Amino acid sequence: MTPALQLYNVAIHFGGVKAVDGVSMSVTSGDFVGLIGPNGAGKTTLIRIVAGVLRADRGTIALSGTDVTRDSTASRVRKGLALTHQTVRPFREMTALDNVVLAAGYRRTANPLSAMLQFDRRAERERAAAILQQVGLEGTERQLAGALPLGQMKRLEVARALAVDPRVILLDEPLAGLNHVEATRQVEVIGAVNAQGITVVLVEHNLVEVIRNCRRLIVLNNGKVIGDGEPQTVMADPVVHEAYVGSGAGAHAQA
Repeated sequence: MTPALQLYNVAIHFGGVKAVDGVSMSVTSGDFVGLIGPNGAGKTTLIRIVAGVLRADRGTIALSGTDVTRDSTASRVRKGLALTHQTVRPFREMTALDNVVLAAGYRRTANPLSAMLQFDRRAERERAAAILQQVGLEGTERQLAGALPLGQMKRLEVARALAVDPRVILLDEPLAGLNHVEATRQVEVIGAVNAQGITVVLVEHNLVEVIRNCRRLIVLNNGKVIGDGEPQTVMADPVVHEAYVGSGAGAHAQA
């Protein structure tokens, strides 16, 4: 089976700092992977490279066997990739439904002329409403995105990602700022996304939830992979333990 996501020798530096230093990894289709590590380990930088937001200095990136190293973010989205950000970024003056409708219309915008000539959005609106229901946001369709509480806004980010039909979804700290109840709900939503067969790569602060829900952990430190495997085994590795203890991290260490 062709891996959903492959990285080979990916690296980037900012000035004299090697933020990502020769990372290679392969993620199986349908897997649920936690990408963790101490603060400054390079996790967010790495997924921004995968998404095409940053251009690596070297290395290759493939989605479902297709080299996307030189592709734009929009091209990667059309090839099955979605990304949510640490800071929620909805169109705050648009309704929750219209936020998802906009994402669901990504195929139309691939051809600007075709998009200008098509005015019927019923299919996108129906699909957007179904996605909102899927993430537990039924009843919010007409509410402005900027008026939603943070927990719902985080789920709206997931809904927008689902609207682009991803095969791989990168989630950057989707539990950040949430209380226990909201975090539990968000984890349930992410688990349901993965249960559909969508590959999930999760960067998250909350190690308890990461270990409980992810089937595999990849650990970064100083831009390098220092651990990769089943969560309990990886967290028992002395090298991984030292990386967290050395950074002052505990059971809820920064990922």
